Amino acid sequence: MREILNLLTTKDTMMTKVVLITGASSGMGEMTARFLHENGYTVYAGTRDKNLATPTISGVNNIYLDVTDTNSMEAAVSEIMAKESKIDVLVNNAGYGLVSSAEEATDEEIFKQFDVNVFGLMKMTRTVLPYMREAKSGIIINISSFLGKMGLPLLSHYNASKYAVEGFVDSIRFEMTPYNVRVHSIQSGLFGTNFVKKGLVANSNTTSESSPYKDLVAHFVPIVAKAINEGPNPQPIADAVKTIIEDKNSPIAIPVGNEATSFVPLRKELSDEDFEAKIKETFGL
Repeated sequence: MREILNLLTTKDTMMTKVVLITGASSGMGEMTARFLHENGYTVYAGTRDKNLATPTISGVNNIYLDVTDTNSMEAAVSEIMAKESKIDVLVNNAGYGLVSSAEEATDEEIFKQFDVNVFGLMKMTRTVLPYMREAKSGIIINISSFLGKMGLPLLSHYNASKYAVEGFVDSIRFEMTPYNVRVHSIQSGLFGTNFVKKGLVANSNTTSESSPYKDLVAHFVPIVAKAINEGPNPQPIADAVKTIIEDKNSPIAIPVGNEATSFVPLRKELSDEDFEAKIKETFGL
């Protein structure tokens, strides 16, 4: 009887958790929102589309949230707190990738890459932290990338943004540990989402025939596009989010997907020079 009561108590506690996910109108964010809702969580799916008044996922609450707009983030958190009195979990999922050589990227492109992937994530985290700190409870999960641990050509700005996310995670964990707030990253590999269509933005000079990098673009961009377009279903990302929420002993960073589980451990094993040589060999660079 005691075991049954314990199970019921655990289930009830899980079902009351309130989760806010940024960038949840498509791809990994949408799948995670759907999956957590199906598993009993109260989910708020952040979207930049103000017209999504009707939830795209039955039972999931859509909420306007643009990670480049501080006011929208504060308003979203205030609305959730007014309705739920708490935010148990923040999933920082919003992000995109700039495809550009370092030489040809514009000021605007560089700033926007960091504004979404880094500054938006930091500001979103800053917005929920006071509530989690006061409650002495909370979980922040950042959807990062295996490219936060290694470099690839034409993605240097995206890579740098994910390196920044990894550094942010490693640092604020020290600040939040006394308040029982866990901070994690999921180092995602390449999954079959609409990231190529919606999540990649290409610099027009880099992709032009006059670019000094046109041969590199012709060789490398199709490799990345094919890996995403033909990649596996991103359900493992949603699984990892749920695992982190429910297992207080989850690792700080979890590599998910073929590229992540291959390259992240390899990066730790090899010297910088040997790892670079391996990447050149793997991608024919």
